[in-house]
Amino acid sequence: MTKPPPSRREKRQRARAFGMRGEWAAMALLICKRYRILARNFSAAGGEIDIVAARGKVIAFVEVKARPEVDAARVAITDGKRQRIARAARAWLGRNRWAAGYDLRADAVFVSPRRWPEHLEKAFELDLI
Repeated sequence: MTKPPPSRREKRQRARAFGMRGEWAAMALLICKRYRILARNFSAAGGEIDIVAARGKVIAFVEVKARPEVDAARVAITDGKRQRIARAARAWLGRNRWAAGYDLRADAVFVSPRRWPEHLEKAFELDLI
């Protein structure tokens, strides 16, 4: 007897679980690289930041992209997504005034099955004005 195809709800649940595992893998990688995790899934101003991490005098706003293929993950950060991350980063900075003297950047971690997560520093410009 064959199994029925997964419903839309099941597909969404699987995709969400895959993304959550990707975020955990990204956090583990960043911690191994001596970053301190300051926030996860920060939402504000119509945007979201997957991970806010600090190391030394740098604060990184990290977008995590988990895809079945790493090349698909690399191209998944669209202009609209960048704008939403920047809006959320401005809101995070407004709530965390102590971070004013830090160097700020937008990083990405690309996650795909059977590969180490790939951390790309300065993955894109962060428009904070």
